[in-house]
Amino acid sequence: MAVMPRFHSTTPTPRLLRRLSSTSASTSAPPRCWDPSAALTAATERVRAGTLSPADAHHLFDELLQRPTPVPGPALNGFLAALARAPASAACRDSPSLAVSIFNRLCREASPHGHASPLTAHTYGILMRCCCRARRPGLGLAFFGRLLRTGLRTDGVDAYALIKCFCLAKRTDEAVSVLLHRLPELGRVPDALSYSVVLKVLCDDGRSQRALGLLQMMWKEGGGCAPNVVAYSTVIHGFCKEGKVSKACELFNEMVQQGVKPNVVTYTSVIDALCKARAMDKAESFLRHMVDNDVRPNNVTYKCIIQGYSSLGWWEEAVKIFRETTSRGLILDDVTRNSFVSSLCNHGRSKEAAEIAHQIIENGTTVSISTYGIILGELCRNDCTEEAIVLFHKLGAVDVKFDITIFNTMIDAMYRVRRREEANILFAAISANGLVPNASTYRIMITNLLKEGSMEEADHMFSSMETSGYAPSSVLLNDIIRMLLEKGEIVKDGNYLSKVDGKSISLEASTGLLMRHLFSTEGKYHEQIKSLPERYQFFGVRHS
Repeated sequence: MAVMPRFHSTTPTPRLLRRLSSTSASTSAPPRCWDPSAALTAATERVRAGTLSPADAHHLFDELLQRPTPVPGPALNGFLAALARAPASAACRDSPSLAVSIFNRLCREASPHGHASPLTAHTYGILMRCCCRARRPGLGLAFFGRLLRTGLRTDGVDAYALIKCFCLAKRTDEAVSVLLHRLPELGRVPDALSYSVVLKVLCDDGRSQRALGLLQMMWKEGGGCAPNVVAYSTVIHGFCKEGKVSKACELFNEMVQQGVKPNVVTYTSVIDALCKARAMDKAESFLRHMVDNDVRPNNVTYKCIIQGYSSLGWWEEAVKIFRETTSRGLILDDVTRNSFVSSLCNHGRSKEAAEIAHQIIENGTTVSISTYGIILGELCRNDCTEEAIVLFHKLGAVDVKFDITIFNTMIDAMYRVRRREEANILFAAISANGLVPNASTYRIMITNLLKEGSMEEADHMFSSMETSGYAPSSVLLNDIIRMLLEKGEIVKDGNYLSKVDGKSISLEASTGLLMRHLFSTEGKYHEQIKSLPERYQFFGVRHS
């Protein structure tokens, strides 16, 4: 007999079998009342529980193949089907490979008692589906070839598995030929599921027009092959992906006329295509049609509408749809939501973004903290600091867990509106919330303290930053030097420059010009200049 195709061998060694037979009660000779069907059923449950090892499975078949009765076909098929679907577990890392190994063994080790083989066309179908799940379509087709050579009846062949193998193997034209010609020769009538597999592959390949011809052929066949909502939706989506929106709409209308009710996937595909074509009136019309026909839009549907309006700059309409989405309890993905609120803020609509945030809070919808971070940051950048503070307090009242980025934003905002005490409270709250200040936190605190003339506190914060392991950046050092120079604090400048002297930090041109200006003022700062590190004294120092 020809060697069967396999993934890899999982048959235990003779030594392992001897060890199992000597150490496990289950490996002793089966009692006279031992029931093969019950044994296979029990093994199937262990497969589903993830506790059956390859060694256990092969030992079970050692016992089954020694019995004077044939292996029971239905129980065997149930066992193989469970293996084909089982995920990896501690007991068996590759159940599909084990299913192939068991199958190959059954083919090789014919019953010594002359009983008929338990393998049927259904068994071969299970193995072919197993190969599809394992993304091994070539192996699945090899099993089909083996089935044809066995002489078994082919009217029970798994049409879906066969078509799926051809499609996964990128042999789409052959899949169409098998669907239309070969299956009838095998005594099988193609069903709607088999057609749907081919329709999807054709559309994925950009051949939606060919898929449409197949769809029309399904309608002519009628009966169990009549196209259903999945078949129509597949081809409609194919046309939409190819940018053939008018064809998609025509097929949608035909679908409705044929009495097939569109579902949320069908509607959303058309709405998305119309939005991308900037045909928002038609997209809204489809949305109304959808609701009128008791098909509830989902978050993907609303996402398409929002992106369509946003791309045209129709912000009022986009905000209206966003609020409708939120009021329905639907949650947009983080990327869509954050992109939308950022676009609102960038187009001078920060207050509308804040209103959206308030609505999200009031509806009790859980969203990513990044959304609130974007809105708060944009409010502050667009001179809406008071609105940001109101929103921040409202978020705190509902126990939203802030991240360090939001703390930094709001500390800076508090200083901006001269609410220093609240800024200090927020800085202290960072640790209380299980967070640690980062380099941005220290930069915000130091620069704001210097602006207020709190030199000693700024010095203390600078030291805390260094103690925490953060080296001052060039940006921060230049900010400090400029502010101190503006206040005439040359000696303090010297202290800061001494701290970082020898480190790879460069002064900006504007800082150097300011130093030149101050240092050249009638010798006023000559004594203070002498305290600077030598490498900084070239900035226009004049000696009398």
